[in-house]
Amino acid sequence: MSLKKALLAATILSLPLAAQAQPVTGVYIAGGAGFNWLQKTDIDIIGANGTNLGRGGNLSFDMGWTGVGSVGFGFGNGLRLEAEGNYRENNHGDFRLRGVPALTSQGGRARSYGGMGNVLFDFNIPGIPVTPYLGAGAGYVWHEYDGVRGNALGQQITIDDREGNFAYQGIAGVAFNLGVPGLALTAEYRFLGTLSPELNATVRNSTGSATPGNVVLGRGRVEVDNFNHSALIGLRYAFNAPRPVVPVAVPQQPAVAPAPARTYLVFFDFDRADLTDRARQIIAEAAQAVTTTGTTRIEVAGHADRSGTPQYNQRLSQRRAEAVAAELSRRGIARSQMSIQAFGESRPLVPTADGVREPQNRRVEIVLR
Repeated sequence: MSLKKALLAATILSLPLAAQAQPVTGVYIAGGAGFNWLQKTDIDIIGANGTNLGRGGNLSFDMGWTGVGSVGFGFGNGLRLEAEGNYRENNHGDFRLRGVPALTSQGGRARSYGGMGNVLFDFNIPGIPVTPYLGAGAGYVWHEYDGVRGNALGQQITIDDREGNFAYQGIAGVAFNLGVPGLALTAEYRFLGTLSPELNATVRNSTGSATPGNVVLGRGRVEVDNFNHSALIGLRYAFNAPRPVVPVAVPQQPAVAPAPARTYLVFFDFDRADLTDRARQIIAEAAQAVTTTGTTRIEVAGHADRSGTPQYNQRLSQRRAEAVAAELSRRGIARSQMSIQAFGESRPLVPTADGVREPQNRRVEIVLR
């Protein structure tokens, strides 16, 4: 297969996936996992009277991992709210005390875990196969040091404690529809930070005996930083995703063709269901034709363009059909003669991509049979 043919086939196969991208509406669940980088932290030493005695050293960590799970709700216009649980873990890498590298007994790990409330917004851009999104969150996260230790300057320092603090985060990602209604693959970057935890530390001399009054750490309290950078791959599933429209079977033509139907088109302004002067004039012409042609059945069908969610457009097309039927009634046409239907965005006069405003699709069709 030539490169040109391969690119053409890939483009054709990707079109159904791009067309299925819809704003998330209703409840959804999401989860992801990936890599976490915990920034190097300077150690602030807290003195016996609670004063800050200055920076006494720093810690660095190896690349770790993270997992995130969430339950959310989409409003159908790109806006989403979600509750998230998260976990991050990094092994301890290097311990320096007053600039001197630790020589022995390095080890331990750092963990962060807690809950966040997030606000996100999806940017549904017609014609591209992915949906970018941005978000921000706030919550409460525990930061834990499990056996983080190092020997330097004749002292062994071990930090083994946890503390919870206010947390905040920023989110940037993209979602790719997988072809199953409601199911999307996500790729994200997240920055998570907290207020600086104060953790208990134990200081021992080179012989191993406890020295809680050591002048370097005072009472054994250290202030650390907690700034995380995460890259995640995940899945998201929306429970209320619109299903593909099933084609309606066209009935066979009867042996005797009926008299040709007469159709009148009434157009509407964007996101409106009230009648313009021109619309009232067209409805008046249709009402007059009912009395002069001996019409026995009148079909009133409302439609909408593809700007907005399918659920909203269904209700909007219903309001448009009711407005036209009310005007026909005012002009002497009995409601019992009318069949009133609403098709939302499912039967466009001019096919468009999702989200496109098309004036000819914002209409009501009056068919006289």
